[in-house]
Amino acid sequence: MIELWDQIIIFFHAYGWWIAIASLIMFIVSIASIPLILARIPVDYFTLSGQQRLCQEHQQRHPMLRLLLACIKNTLGALLLTAGIIMLFTPGQGLLSILFGLMIMNYPGKYRLECAIIRKPLIFNTINTMREKQNYPALLHPG
Repeated sequence: MIELWDQIIIFFHAYGWWIAIASLIMFIVSIASIPLILARIPVDYFTLSGQQRLCQEHQQRHPMLRLLLACIKNTLGALLLTAGIIMLFTPGQGLLSILFGLMIMNYPGKYRLECAIIRKPLIFNTINTMREKQNYPALLHPG
């Protein structure tokens, strides 16, 4: 057990500054980018009609472009999801970053999960407050 603690102490002596710098960078990037991302969510994104409209727009793209965009979206979503999980324990907006990461990625059950998260009054009100500050209309409630 003592050897494990010695290894942890050595690790933090070697990489502690890098972890702190990465945490600070993620905090700054999340603070700067989250309001911009929130402003780009369509007002009806969490309603059934909004999802149907997005699916129709998606099907009109070239298959290779859809594949490329899916790869980029899933990579960016995975990075946001990972950063959000890290920000739960370090400074930053962890829950919102997790929400955006989940919103960007493609996976089964995505829409149900997004609606379950957005139905939480604290998250829904926070997002709409940020949208109002950017002079964008409030999101329609999914329920």
